[in-house]
Amino acid sequence: MEFYINREHLLKEIDYPARYRSENLIRTAAIIFGVILLFLLSFKPFGVNAPEQKMNYLFICCLHALSPATIIYVYFQTFNHLRTKHLPSKSWTLLREYRQIAVVLLLTGIASFLMRDLIYRNTNNWSLYYLWEEIRNCYVGGIFFYFFLRLAGFYFQSKKGDPFVLQFIPLKCEPKETAPDSVIFIHTQVKQDDFRLDISDLLFARAEGNYVELTTISNNQVNTELKRISLSQFEAQLSAYPQFFRSHRTCLVNMLHIEKVSGNSQGYLLSFSTTESKVPVSRAQLNNFNSRYEQLRNTFTT
Repeated sequence: MEFYINREHLLKEIDYPARYRSENLIRTAAIIFGVILLFLLSFKPFGVNAPEQKMNYLFICCLHALSPATIIYVYFQTFNHLRTKHLPSKSWTLLREYRQIAVVLLLTGIASFLMRDLIYRNTNNWSLYYLWEEIRNCYVGGIFFYFFLRLAGFYFQSKKGDPFVLQFIPLKCEPKETAPDSVIFIHTQVKQDDFRLDISDLLFARAEGNYVELTTISNNQVNTELKRISLSQFEAQLSAYPQFFRSHRTCLVNMLHIEKVSGNSQGYLLSFSTTESKVPVSRAQLNNFNSRYEQLRNTFTT
């Protein structure tokens, strides 16, 4: 079976996560401490040999929960300082995050190994076997907790309506050289108002009463103009082009120009690289938007 890695997803630039910012690290460390402590008390993972323990199991759990929480706090405080001082323009990606988490888990495993002599009566505490076991256990448990906390964070953000950036990979088609088929004739209710439109330049359209406001990009210049046509009539004449999606009652968007998607279960906001304007996706259209995006990913080169 072929193993597939979406490199573009891993290397796409994203905002530096708020959970690692210095002002939020105490809260992040406290959450990690609480979740790990509760898990250790509830399930006793990786086996527990009571006769070897030098102290009460509750204190052992507290030490094992405090260790990663402290390491994450100190590590990212140091990382943030160095990043601000020496790498202020360094971009952040999922791959960079996974690398930092891998280092944190390695340090946590080493710390757990160093604590063994404090916690357990075992003549082999300083053996390579237990060093490997502690590091292995930290990677197994740490990867689980990392993705558990990420999913929990997405869930609570969506429940309380806070917006968050979705992992959206922009759709890109091959650059056009000569594409006469991209220019179409739009018919309006009044023949003299008919007009030609290069659909590859259209970013989005908004309903403005009996008019439609078209926002286009040409030669890196954003333009807007009003046309005497309803949005429904305009949409019907673009029905042969799946990249155009009715995201909202008042909006139609060209999905090939979307750069970033943020939002929650109540709706999305679509951003573009060429303009500060944003286009909403209504709650009722979320599933249709996601389906259309997957369809276009299979059609256009990414």
